[in-house]
Amino acid sequence: MKHTHHWFKWPLLALLTLALLWLVFGIYTAGQAVLAVGLLSFGAVALYVYTSARTLAWRYLFPGVAGMLVFIAFPLLYTVQIGFTNYSASNLLGLERARAYLLDQATVDEDQALNFTLHAEGSALRLLLTPPEGATGTRFISPPLSLGSAGAERKAVPMQALQDNSPLLAAPLPLRQVLAYRDALMGLKLELPDHRVLSYAGVREFGTIEPLWQNNADGSLTQMATGTLYRPNQSTGFFENPQGERIQPGFPVGIGWANYTRMLFDADMRGPFISIFIWTVVFAGLTVLFSTALGMTLAVLLNWEALRYRTLYRTLLFLPYAVPGFISILVFKGLFNQNFGEINAILDAVFGIRPAWFADPTLAKAMLLLVNTWLGYPYIMVLCTGLIKAIPADLYEASAIAGAKPLTNFFRITVPLIARPLTPLLISAFAFNFNNFVLISLLTDGRPDYLNTKLPAGTTDILVSYTYRIAFTDAGANFGLAAAISTLIFLMVALLSMANLKLSKVNDVKRT
Repeated sequence: MKHTHHWFKWPLLALLTLALLWLVFGIYTAGQAVLAVGLLSFGAVALYVYTSARTLAWRYLFPGVAGMLVFIAFPLLYTVQIGFTNYSASNLLGLERARAYLLDQATVDEDQALNFTLHAEGSALRLLLTPPEGATGTRFISPPLSLGSAGAERKAVPMQALQDNSPLLAAPLPLRQVLAYRDALMGLKLELPDHRVLSYAGVREFGTIEPLWQNNADGSLTQMATGTLYRPNQSTGFFENPQGERIQPGFPVGIGWANYTRMLFDADMRGPFISIFIWTVVFAGLTVLFSTALGMTLAVLLNWEALRYRTLYRTLLFLPYAVPGFISILVFKGLFNQNFGEINAILDAVFGIRPAWFADPTLAKAMLLLVNTWLGYPYIMVLCTGLIKAIPADLYEASAIAGAKPLTNFFRITVPLIARPLTPLLISAFAFNFNNFVLISLLTDGRPDYLNTKLPAGTTDILVSYTYRIAFTDAGANFGLAAAISTLIFLMVALLSMANLKLSKVNDVKRT
């Protein structure tokens, strides 16, 4: 039995090794050397762990560790690395790909362009070149071409001048059929008797393609129209001429701490960024404060033994937490609608006012706090209910004998005894609301916006939604700056997590 196991093990190991090497080689030849090295290292470690008798315990830990490295550590390090570059929509391609893109740019010499038509001849086609409408000149005809076959022409096609005594051609194909051969036509190079070479230049014409740029041996590019020399600038990530003029597209380069200094020292960005940072802290802090106050109050009331239908009340008050958050947010978005929302309808009927919840920054922030408190208090209520149940009943009995009132019991017994175990959970709630992207995105989308800013920024944006707008929406896809802000957010949340762990250890020590 053991011999059979080894007979099966080593061929399988060899097969997996060959598959790994084939995959790594394919990734390396695609130009991803770093990714190939990483995959090779990861695969080698995996094969060793699952084939060596010395790593039996790691066979159970390896999937979790590998998942943490691939899905947490790698994205984090990659984001940090991007934060030190100018990676953006205008600096998206690598240097060589940006160079190739520019070298592919060309223009058609309209003065030498000729119209073309296709004419069927048996199973083949002939291509006829004629001068533009209203012009005179020689017409040229191609030999029979097999444009519809798998072996369509992909080389220079010699064109002959069409004589008056040439055989009659069939009627030209309609435009719809010509478009069906578009891919094949784009591959043709038509060589005229005067050695001019024409390329496909549109649905009805061939012309001389003149490149806009010329590649030089030193890596620079020459603009053919003006003769201006553009060199790649490794500091800015653009091809620039001696006067500093840049051409698009650029290429990613390392820029050091520029994105971080821009956040803090660029006057046009510092104002919105600091305002958004302060609002993020205030939003998360007030949400936790209001949710805790409401949730704790309701938990104390529902713990009152004389209260009838306590179970029913507790179920009804828990419903906001049971409904998916995005549904509740969209419902509130309709309720707060200035013209058709029920909230404004009631306020208009009672007080004669219709607040502009989404247009006024202060009202928009108040609306966010109201909705987030509604979504968050059931969680706090459930936590406090469980913690209150753990308080010994004889403390309240002794308090009642001493003549203490309910408020005295609440502030002298309930709050001190549940505050300590509740604190780490409140820090977790603060960290969650610090990155509460769903609420901001669905309810206000960060609006109303600040005016006269370089990057779009909203008065109700928090850091995570602000980062999203910079990276993916209307701010030029500035991935480098967004990565720098994301790194800052990660550090803040990491500090909160460390504080949470610290408090948890302190509570454990005090219990013992």
